[in-house]
Amino acid sequence: MPENSDDKPGEGKGRPPSVFDQTFLTGVAGVTEVLLLRHGQQQIDVDAAKIGDWIDPPLSEQGRLQARLLGEALSLKRIDGVFASKLRRAAETAAEIARHQDIAVEHVDDLREVEVFRDVPPDKTAQEFLGKELLDAVRERMLNERNWDVYPFSESSYEFKKRAVNAIETAIAKNVGERIAVVCHGGVINAYVGHIIGSRYDMFFRPAHASVSIVVAGDGRRILRHLNDTHHLTTAEGDFATY
Repeated sequence: MPENSDDKPGEGKGRPPSVFDQTFLTGVAGVTEVLLLRHGQQQIDVDAAKIGDWIDPPLSEQGRLQARLLGEALSLKRIDGVFASKLRRAAETAAEIARHQDIAVEHVDDLREVEVFRDVPPDKTAQEFLGKELLDAVRERMLNERNWDVYPFSESSYEFKKRAVNAIETAIAKNVGERIAVVCHGGVINAYVGHIIGSRYDMFFRPAHASVSIVVAGDGRRILRHLNDTHHLTTAEGDFATY
C-alpha cells in the first residue's frame, strides 16, 4: 500500500538514482504507479447459479464493507485516474475509491473478467450443460494447469490476456508519471502481472477481494512492487479479508 503522502510516483529523495533505482524504478522521476485493485466480494453462489446469473453479480454486504475500507485506505494518497471494469462488482468498488478523490471513474469494457463458459446458454448451470463428469475433469485440469483454455465454451487464454494487458497499458499511456487505480478482477490482475513477470500460469496467485497490488511503469519497463496487500481489511472490529 502506498505511504501517506502526496508525492509523485518515483520522485527522488535528493540523491542521484543508483543502478538498482534505475533497474527497479525507485527514486526515478516520471514513473507511473498502477494500483491493481480487485473488487469486493460478490453476491453469488457460483456452483448453484445459472451461467447468466454469475457473469455480473453485485457486491455482497461484506463486499460493500471491503470496498469502503479500500476507499478509505487509498484516500491517503492522491490518485490521478480511476479505471474500472464495467461489471457491477468492480464498478461499485471503484465508486468508493473515486468519491474520496473527487474524480470520475473511466469504465473500460476490456477490463472485464475472463469469460469462462461464455458460450454456455445463460439459463443453464455449468453442470446441466456440460455434465458432471466433464465439469469435474476440467476442474481437475485447472487445479494442475491453471490455464483458462482447459474450460470449453469459453474465451481463449490468448484473447483474454491480449485485451486485459492492452487495457491496462492504455491506462498507463493516458497517465504517464502519475498514479492510477485499476479496479478489476482476479483474472485480469493475474493476466497483467503474469505478463510482466513471465509466469507460465494464467492464474499464478489468488488475489483477495479488495486487495492491492502495485506495478510501476517507466523507461519502457514494468516492475512488480507489491502483491495482494490486504492489511487495510483488518480493523479493530475484525479481519474482513475473503477470497
